[in-house]
Amino acid sequence: MADWYVDDRCTNCDVARQFAPELIGEENGTSRILRQPEDEAETRRLHAAVFACHTRSIRPASGQPDPALDPFPMALDDGVLVCGHNSRRTAGANSYLLRRPSGTVMMIDTPRWSPGLADRYAASGAVTDVLLTHRDHAAHGRRYADHYGARLWIHEGDLDAAPDADRVIRGLDPVEIGEGVTAHPLPGHTRGSVLYLADDRYCFSGDSFYWSRTTGDLEVVESVTWYSIEELAASLARTAGHLRFEWVLPGHGDRQRRDADEMSRRLRALAERAALLRPQPVDLTAIRW
Repeated sequence: MADWYVDDRCTNCDVARQFAPELIGEENGTSRILRQPEDEAETRRLHAAVFACHTRSIRPASGQPDPALDPFPMALDDGVLVCGHNSRRTAGANSYLLRRPSGTVMMIDTPRWSPGLADRYAASGAVTDVLLTHRDHAAHGRRYADHYGARLWIHEGDLDAAPDADRVIRGLDPVEIGEGVTAHPLPGHTRGSVLYLADDRYCFSGDSFYWSRTTGDLEVVESVTWYSIEELAASLARTAGHLRFEWVLPGHGDRQRRDADEMSRRLRALAERAALLRPQPVDLTAIRW
């Protein structure tokens, strides 16, 4: 069995640890291998980490990772798949495919671009829409949208990051954008941050909030809020009481599924905590993954 290691390109984005938390941990601001895989299931989880990592920093000492063990897109349940193949140009953010009852698919944020990957994702269904949560994740939106003949969506607050978007979300009011899918503008992380809610089940939160394994709760990334932490707190206060979901599916930070009533309580509590936050210098090392 190969001796796996993490090379020095790691940016501590947490993605690999999300897929193999028992095998990959964090130490001194970087990922490290906690132990070698002991069976086929663990080897497969390690390969998921490999093919998600945007720097390909998870590596076997001898040979190459097995392309046959690339699991992406990987189903999280019957309605959502995580794309993997995270992109350097989106700071390694996660992206997702949302299946619709009609058999079509929406892509939320974007993985690394390649025609081969695009065709692989399209095997899940015809992609009709590419939904951008905010400017940081816009890098490959136009290429995926054009490849699929899909509509590209972004909020007007971040329109300069995708000026050729086909659909522009405006203002602060929720907007229904497709079957069972609503866009909720949530300025704070960026001016044009948007949360997409689907079926009262899936919450694609972008970088507005995430599930922290450290605290075991929903959290905001207060040390990396580019636009305004006060605006983010106001957005959460305005929105928290109106959202119901089971899955939180962020761009950065971990995913989690809980009962919708529990998620509602946790989101309201997060809004109360966020109201106490004040601006601070950007510090990527302060994130509580």
